[in-house]
Amino acid sequence: MTDVHNKNTRSYNMSRIRHKDTKPEIIVRKFLHSKGLRYRLHDKKLPGKPDLVLKKYNTVVQIHGCFWHRHKGCKYFVIPKTRTEWWLNKINDNINRDKENKKKLKKLGWKTFVIWECKLRGNKRADTLNKLYKKIISQIYNDTNN
Repeated sequence: MTDVHNKNTRSYNMSRIRHKDTKPEIIVRKFLHSKGLRYRLHDKKLPGKPDLVLKKYNTVVQIHGCFWHRHKGCKYFVIPKTRTEWWLNKINDNINRDKENKKKLKKLGWKTFVIWECKLRGNKRADTLNKLYKKIISQIYNDTNN
């Protein structure tokens, strides 16, 4: 099956896909900020430049797109019908990089939370954000009680 767009149109469409400041990322940022949590964005000093770094809680938050990071069982992850092998290699590289960065962060003493794009849609959003907030806050209590 051939692509429905010519090469220039496809290139333009792909260039419009953001890797920073995505809608899901902004939703999480606004929520955590409204709860009084402060964070840094894409800290270059940490493996994988995590989306949000909450230094006070020694925690990083990654907001993953369901397609780009292959959210298994998610209706938003569909294997493309064209250039399938190329896309699978690209997505598998993303997954392997995520795993490696998570290991490095853990070794450095960071706690990592992953929020999936689909969990920020519709009526799942509030529950997902509240669970994330509780997990982050519980970190400070667990650390001070040990």
